[in-house]
Amino acid sequence: MSATQRVPMSDRFRVRRSRGAVSGVALALLGLWGILIPFIGPIFGYAYSPATAWTYTTGRLWLEILPGAATLLAGLILLGGANRVTGLFAGWLAAVAGAWFVVGPVLSTLWTLGLPAAGAPVGLGVVQRAMEQIGFFSGLGVVITFFGALALGRMTVLGVRDVAPPAEHRRREAVEPVGSERDYETHRTE
Repeated sequence: MSATQRVPMSDRFRVRRSRGAVSGVALALLGLWGILIPFIGPIFGYAYSPATAWTYTTGRLWLEILPGAATLLAGLILLGGANRVTGLFAGWLAAVAGAWFVVGPVLSTLWTLGLPAAGAPVGLGVVQRAMEQIGFFSGLGVVITFFGALALGRMTVLGVRDVAPPAEHRRREAVEPVGSERDYETHRTE
């Protein structure tokens, strides 16, 4: 009998909280960055127009605050969740939010009659303006999408520890070291 036949279906949805921890922390921090950088960036000369700190615009709402909040929420779900389904939801939420950071500024010209809703980077040189574009939108979105995809991958993999009943797993670890000859024979016959 294989290990998958011994475990009830409901147990397959449970995951260790540590499974999404790295992605959760990274996504929470990236979400905070996405929410706060349009408001505190102008203090350091790192901004999009309007280049004044704590200035709210609808472009900032749709292109930075909402996708940043979605990313933050995805990170918190991954940090606190022990369910594979909620982890998958969080991964998809982060991936979509990251994609919106990348394509949102371009698509915003559709509802603002050709003008970017995000404004324009206000850096003095070409390099600084490029760094603002990367840090506010495209680079941030790519990194968020990466961690969302990483979370999706971690949640879809069904590892040996996820399949083996907990009591049997603890007993096997206590009696035999992992990688022993008996361990190999057991997995080969299953």
